[in-house]
Amino acid sequence: MTQTTDSADVQTGRSPLATPPAETPGHGLLLGRKVVVTAAAGTGIGFATARRALLEGADVLISDWHERRLAETQAKLAGEFADRTVAQVPCDVSDTAQVDALIERAASELGRIDVLVNNAGLGGETPVADMTDEQWDRVVDITLNGTFRATRAALRYFRGVEHGGVIVNNASVLGWRAQRGQAHYAAAKAGVMALTRCAAVEAADFGVRINAVAPSIAKHPFLAKVTTDDLLDELASREAYGRAAEVWEVAATIAMLASDYTTYLTGEVVSISSQRA
Repeated sequence: MTQTTDSADVQTGRSPLATPPAETPGHGLLLGRKVVVTAAAGTGIGFATARRALLEGADVLISDWHERRLAETQAKLAGEFADRTVAQVPCDVSDTAQVDALIERAASELGRIDVLVNNAGLGGETPVADMTDEQWDRVVDITLNGTFRATRAALRYFRGVEHGGVIVNNASVLGWRAQRGQAHYAAAKAGVMALTRCAAVEAADFGVRINAVAPSIAKHPFLAKVTTDDLLDELASREAYGRAAEVWEVAATIAMLASDYTTYLTGEVVSISSQRA
């Protein structure tokens, strides 16, 4: 798809890319693959990633700690993709036993696992001087430790099979950028980046690629519940396009990293942003 430059955009300094494009249709990038997506219930990147995997021809198992939303999400995806398998397993990524069970059940229900997308993460907005140990620990445990637990369980699975696989982690540009009130979240996401790089070196022994995406801002209804519209608008205005990413734009990049279009790419963090720093 090409976008033409409107003369009014040029005169006002508004980027012609400020208007989000229509969602790209599926191209069979994940045809026949079995994909697991954590924290996929709701309206955010996890849901968009599960839907994109289905659009690209995969069968999908979604997980989330919120069982009602998870069941609703499964029903919604199964209704749209009646020809694909859409399974679900409740999972709290802060619990090692549940994470291990998620990978075991996913392999059983899907027949195998080809792709794991670690999307689970928890944010918040608290200055360092006012942050409690509990606030710090909770964000780091879900966002970093949860990604570690799922990566560990997946690598143990891949170590025992012959087909290899892919892991894609959801990091954030806050792993690079500084933002007030986000020290715990930024530290956790920087940890996800480091985990991605180090685990990728080891995962190569099992025929597994591990990469991460680092979105800047992808505006969706859930995000609006945990922060203010004014802050979201301000952050979006700093991007070169002057807008936030659509969640499907993030999901499409995750699908690319999970596909055979990136077979020589591992240990990388791909910034989904119109500027990195």
